[in-house]
Amino acid sequence: MYAEERQQAIAEEVRVAGRASVAELAAKFDVTSETVRRDLAVLERAGHLQRVHGGAVRPEVLRVIGELGIDERETEQTEEKAAIGRAALRFLPPDGGSVLFDAGTTTFRAAEAMPRDRDLTLITNSLPIAGLLAGRHADGLHSLGGRVRGLTQATVGAETVAALGRLRVTTAFIGTNGLSEAHGLSTPDPDEAAVKAAMVAAARRVVVLADSSKMEREELSGFAGIDDIDVLITDSGVDPQFSAALSARGVEVVIA
Repeated sequence: MYAEERQQAIAEEVRVAGRASVAELAAKFDVTSETVRRDLAVLERAGHLQRVHGGAVRPEVLRVIGELGIDERETEQTEEKAAIGRAALRFLPPDGGSVLFDAGTTTFRAAEAMPRDRDLTLITNSLPIAGLLAGRHADGLHSLGGRVRGLTQATVGAETVAALGRLRVTTAFIGTNGLSEAHGLSTPDPDEAAVKAAMVAAARRVVVLADSSKMEREELSGFAGIDDIDVLITDSGVDPQFSAALSARGVEVVIA
């Protein structure tokens, strides 16, 4: 079966059923998961479907579902996120440096893996991360103020952005809902995008923590370009061609 024929069949499968998983499609068409993800990326750009974690849905289904909250996202890609969080530790600065943790379930895993014996200044806009670190690194912890966005439990708004504008941190661990070569990093909410952009601007080194389901996706609000990224830590589900394209643009790609 040619790629175009397979893509037409996948589009029809999603149109009729409303959704389909990568694993199911790979088994049905006897191809790899990476091939299915590439097919879904092509179909998404053409407007036939919308990719979600582990598969795809009809576009109108996603509009009903909306952005997932932190509790729902916490149950997805758990092993991959934990491995990514552990891999992030190699990019911690030397003692005396500073680390900025973006809000998100994958950045939470990096905070969870933080060793207790490091002398670092830790900064975050995430209520869950602040709560976690308060019991372990209270002396060096700073929580950014602002309006709390209940869906992600992150502080956002002008106060948060202004505070970040006064900072220059050693390393920022940034989360994202989408990463594409053409449009860089993106997230559904404009307020969160503004905070993430300020985090990227405040950091000497930007380390993006994102599982492979976020690759080749584009959300509503962009906040950084590929050239703003120093390191991407992801999992083995990433398309090798996409990974190679990022590497060619100077991004260090780490497979956790």
